Amino acid sequence: VWRMRVQAGVTTGRVQQAARENGLFYPPDPGAAEQSQIGGNIACNAGGPHSFKYGVTGDWVTGLEVVVSGGRRVRLGGATRKDVAPYDLTALFTGSEGTLGIIVAASLRLIPAPEVAWPMIAFYPDTASGSAAIRRVYEHGLQPAILEYLDQGALAASAAAFPATLAGGVPLGAAFLVIVEADGTRSSARDLASDLTETLGEGALAIQLIDSAPAIRELWRWRNGVSFSVRAVRGGKMSEDVAVPVERLAEAIELTDRVGRESGLATCSWGHAGDGNLHSSFLVDAGDPAEVAAAARAAETLFAGVRALGGTASGEHGLGLVKVAQLPLQLGAEEMRLQTAVKRLFDPDNLFNPGKKIAI
Repeated sequence: VWRMRVQAGVTTGRVQQAARENGLFYPPDPGAAEQSQIGGNIACNAGGPHSFKYGVTGDWVTGLEVVVSGGRRVRLGGATRKDVAPYDLTALFTGSEGTLGIIVAASLRLIPAPEVAWPMIAFYPDTASGSAAIRRVYEHGLQPAILEYLDQGALAASAAAFPATLAGGVPLGAAFLVIVEADGTRSSARDLASDLTETLGEGALAIQLIDSAPAIRELWRWRNGVSFSVRAVRGGKMSEDVAVPVERLAEAIELTDRVGRESGLATCSWGHAGDGNLHSSFLVDAGDPAEVAAAARAAETLFAGVRALGGTASGEHGLGLVKVAQLPLQLGAEEMRLQTAVKRLFDPDNLFNPGKKIAI
């Protein structure tokens, strides 16, 4: 039947493992798979590298069990693959950050596991050439499972940990990295990898298909540690998960750099290029209040610039308390009125995560 029902506290890694043990695949892959829990992933509609091809968490949720105002337990959605009879309350709760009710269980959709999943890496001398390569993937109609990037600052921060067995290490002069993944049957993945090699090869300093299990594990172990490497540069960082239309990605990368320079802060970005989703990061000494304050001001400038590019203050992590003031700046007055009305309808006493996502 290609589905499972799980409690909200089950970890992402356990769901993925259970799917694999049955020859199936649960694609959403937000970070910290052994700590992140399905209920939290749904509450934030979490993304991850595979969201380029497979979508975010909400694309894999067919039903929820929630506790709403008054302590009532309600089932939303179910096991059917299609249902347009009711309003889609499952989708409404997905990404609600716990402000409408408490998610206690979920029905998840699965698919057959791909036979192979081969990553590829391509290094470029600058943001312009790397961004052009990303655009060509779109222009050529290719569909890798993953389309990621690291800019110069993120690459420099993590270069020492990059596996020397891959492409001989980070090439001299590399200032931008693109990571893609070809998955599917062995034959289809090989064909896609060939097309990606041609598409990404233009302007690349080095490009490599990684098709051995040990090397693949090395690559993803390194990629999962990029955030920690960036934090280690100054001892702290303020990262924002902004997102822009994919055609504005290069402008958003440059915006991050410019805001950092104007604020006197080192900065970098990396993230899900295929979704236009950046982890724009300002590096700080976490023990220096002046630097932390400067980073907070820089983030406000970044949000304004992202809005001007047609983007959003949060592509996958949510607003919480810290970014709650961004919502009315991003939305028009009428949409903000509707958002507030939804919150009041489901939570008239403002008991569920008060002050988060939407302030009332």
